[in-house]
Amino acid sequence: MSLKLGLSVVGAVLGSFQFGFNTGVINAPEESIKEFLNETEYHRTSHHMSKEKTTNLFAVIVSMFAAGGCLGGILAGWWAEKFGRKMGLMLNVVPGIIGAVLMYFSVLAESYEMIIVGRLIIGFNCGLYTGLTPLYLSEISTPSIRGALGVLHQLGVTFGILVSQILGFPEVLGNADLWNLLLGLAIFPCLFQLVVLPFCPESPRYLLISKHKEAEAKLALVAIRGTSDVDEDLDEMKQESRAQSQEEKVTILKLFTSQSYRRPLIISMVMQLSQQLSGINGVFYYSANLFKSAGLSPSTATHATSGVGGVMVVMTFVTIFLMDRAGRRTLHLVGLGGMFIFSILMTLTLSLSDKVDWFTGGSIAVSLLYVVFFAVGPGSVPWLIVAELFSQGPRSAAMSVSVLVNWIANFLVGFSFPHLKDGINDFTFLPFTGLLLFFWIFTFIYVPETKNKTFEEVGAMLKSNGVGAKKQADNEESHLVRNNKS
Repeated sequence: MSLKLGLSVVGAVLGSFQFGFNTGVINAPEESIKEFLNETEYHRTSHHMSKEKTTNLFAVIVSMFAAGGCLGGILAGWWAEKFGRKMGLMLNVVPGIIGAVLMYFSVLAESYEMIIVGRLIIGFNCGLYTGLTPLYLSEISTPSIRGALGVLHQLGVTFGILVSQILGFPEVLGNADLWNLLLGLAIFPCLFQLVVLPFCPESPRYLLISKHKEAEAKLALVAIRGTSDVDEDLDEMKQESRAQSQEEKVTILKLFTSQSYRRPLIISMVMQLSQQLSGINGVFYYSANLFKSAGLSPSTATHATSGVGGVMVVMTFVTIFLMDRAGRRTLHLVGLGGMFIFSILMTLTLSLSDKVDWFTGGSIAVSLLYVVFFAVGPGSVPWLIVAELFSQGPRSAAMSVSVLVNWIANFLVGFSFPHLKDGINDFTFLPFTGLLLFFWIFTFIYVPETKNKTFEEVGAMLKSNGVGAKKQADNEESHLVRNNKS
């Protein structure tokens, strides 16, 4: 880990922090925002909003973040190729600043529409980050630490969620007087990026393969690796460049029509769905209400949400050391399996909390264990594995499609969860239980292991079908172990 590599990671992960902060920031001040909606409506019409309209409008505010993320996600690949990985991150601070300013001044302007537009714009900003950050991290790392660096994206997300939850305490900023300042704090990760990123190198893989600037790519590699001995890395990139030069330019349409990309694309899309449709965003967006439903007081429920963020940060940090040891596939299977079990237990504790006293505390414990297993696999692996399944040519387009799928699922969960909760109450997590089982089976059959593999080795593995990919990966790993011993 050289100084330049560390600085580049910090600059990129600030975007991940921004994504996490804006995911979690809307949770704690929910009642204050609803009160603002009601007061604004009364000042305009002399009539209060109905409870149904307030719920729907707040759901729109929550889900506009994901709607903007969809747009940012689909443009992430084009943005990365047009402006570069580093410069793309720097330009992305502009919509982040605009969105934060709109949300902060919404109270002064007595306009809840400014919150909606601000959430949409900052969602666009975060949608770009979810494509740009994992892409940049994967391209500046070596195969041996690519998993660890990939997890840092999720660590930034979880740390952002935790900070938003702590600042959202009623005695801090999550109250009727300061909630708009809480939303406006999203400007600071953008400002910090403007300070850090100018000192970071561009992705050497992008410079060599996409821009054909070998001299600049070598300088970037030397800076990132902290050594002038970068010939092996350079040769590997040249080999990938030669292979790409024999292929047509890969667009999103080409991804869907080419049979050679079909399997990795389907895997990438399902992996993204396994993250969002696991039900975890229901916990992120509405955990305060869930804890109130379990019988906690409003104040205790708000503070309990920080436990969700704290558990996510700790477990994601632990996953950094596991990703390149246990492997992506193994951790994802463990994570999905644990979430499946604890989603069942969450349904039981919530539905029976009025009959069994200790189930009130039990539901909180179960929800935290649910978050633990999310952090182990589904939280990190989907972001990392997409960049590993594709070579440089189709990688940007594949990231765009995958991020779009992720944000669409995010939007659907964010908008539908409060209505789902109103409709089936304590059985809200039951539909996610069935989805978790499906995703576990899919991962077991189709997803290959990519740890410590070059992009060419991963491509060769994908030519196998089903579990055969896992067997091939295991055989290659055994072969490497025998070579190391000899």
